[in-house]
Amino acid sequence: MLIIDRFEADKAVIEFSKGDDIVIFDIPRLALPVDVGEGDILSIEINKDASQNRKKEMQKFSDGLFE
Repeated sequence: MLIIDRFEADKAVIEFSKGDDIVIFDIPRLALPVDVGEGDILSIEINKDASQNRKKEMQKFSDGLFE
């Protein structure tokens, strides 16, 4: 579970817990929705379409470097 613990300047301090393990880390506040607050729970999802498109773009880019 990802919980916003607090905000420090331009960073959000996140608590990640899984079982008995807890990790604290921060991310830029700009990476979060503007209406997020302390105690809110975050979820992460994979955007497969965007990931595939990015892989194709990077492949085209790298192909262009070695032509």
